[in-house]
Amino acid sequence: MSSKSVKVDDFYELQVGPDLEKSDYYNADLAPTKVKERTWNKVNIAALWVGMAICVPTYTLGGVLTAYFGLSVTEALLAILFANVVLLLPLTLNAFAGTKYGIPFPVLLRSSFGIVGSNIPCLIRGLVACGWFGIQTMFGGLAIHLLFSSFSDSWASLGSVGEVIGFFIFWALNIFIVIKGSESIKWLETLSAPLLLVVGLGLMFWASDKVSISEVLAIPANRPADAGFWGYFFAGLTAMVGFWATLSLNIPDFSRYAKSQKDQIIGQIIGLPITMFFFAALGVVLTAASVNLVGETVSDPISLIGKIDSPFWVAIAMFLIIIATLSTNTAANVVSPTNDFQNIAPKYIDHTRGVLMTGVVGILLMGWELMKKMGWIVSDVSVESMYSNWLLGYSSLLGPIAGIMMVDYFLIKRQQLDLVSLYSKDNQYPLFNSAGFIAFCLPVAVTVISLTFDVLTWFYSYGWFTGAISGAVIYYFVAGQQQNQAISDGATSAQ
Repeated sequence: MSSKSVKVDDFYELQVGPDLEKSDYYNADLAPTKVKERTWNKVNIAALWVGMAICVPTYTLGGVLTAYFGLSVTEALLAILFANVVLLLPLTLNAFAGTKYGIPFPVLLRSSFGIVGSNIPCLIRGLVACGWFGIQTMFGGLAIHLLFSSFSDSWASLGSVGEVIGFFIFWALNIFIVIKGSESIKWLETLSAPLLLVVGLGLMFWASDKVSISEVLAIPANRPADAGFWGYFFAGLTAMVGFWATLSLNIPDFSRYAKSQKDQIIGQIIGLPITMFFFAALGVVLTAASVNLVGETVSDPISLIGKIDSPFWVAIAMFLIIIATLSTNTAANVVSPTNDFQNIAPKYIDHTRGVLMTGVVGILLMGWELMKKMGWIVSDVSVESMYSNWLLGYSSLLGPIAGIMMVDYFLIKRQQLDLVSLYSKDNQYPLFNSAGFIAFCLPVAVTVISLTFDVLTWFYSYGWFTGAISGAVIYYFVAGQQQNQAISDGATSAQ
């Protein structure tokens, strides 16, 4: 039996023959999902986003925008809301191919960057996810340490060593859940989403009499009095788009399990913008209330709860933070690099090995922080500074990839992919697609020039937008020219 794709209602399903099973670019984990495996409805998709959005970094976003981007509290919250509305465009559009063809992110990239060339943008996305995985695992490990400390004074006496042990316990939990597969993630997200929303609403109600919310929202911006508003606002907006620019690329890793395009679109609209806005607002309110609660301003919810003099409530709160961080980390930061690493050598790296590689890279990226906690090195670099700087600057790399993906699927390929060719060489798709790399490298080169020579600073400041738009436009013209040339060559050879 030769391999072929069959249309089933609005879906395409790949029937795999011996020829494809032998291909170096195919394995069962990267293969398109079967129609019977597409079980995620709009509630599951919305729950996925609620579970990912409610996490410690989201809680701190308002503080990041007011401290680093010169916005007022109200401006910061509006930037977060608008950014996540903007993100719905690449999220829903890049999810289309995943839902229609059942393919994950790395396989979709083969269409625009080539069968082998797809590994370069895949690894860029994967390494960013591994960085986030390490940071979130550090938060989860701290929560586990404080949870155990609320029960045991001897554990509390371990100090930073207990945090390191907690890191590896939380690391193991993440790895176990993702190795179990998509259904375990679906179960975790669907279970945790309503619980986290109820807890968030309860915290907002509880804090409302500890601080005046109207006064918090009236806190002015700390930018110069004569500075214009829009420059600061769009810089903050770009940073907030960068927060989920990662998922706007690899959303096919999840949409491949959706029951329909309607489910993935509605689920994302329901789950993302309001949740991000609400939990960021909660962070702003609780940070303001922390002065009344513990006598000082504390912007980290784990540290804030750890200062409360009640072992019972500390234990309950830490358990919920562990659930929240686990639901974010497994879906947002382990699934993508697992698939990305498999794409390098599908015959040698399966799902389990990809998960373990993600875990190892995450440990290596956080090695400096772990050694600092153990007292083996002294460093002024903190997780917070890494989070506020490098991880909010990667949008300049991810923007062009998002633009290229959307143009390739909707304008160049016109929503028609050859599934068999995506898993084999010497077929419709080249090993390296020069159009994808030209459209990616030119915006990145301008960004590097902007940073090096302090010219065209706006190009970097608004990196995701400038990268996505320029990458999309360049790819449209270069790929379109390639397509026209191929048609012309075909006509000539036919004559």
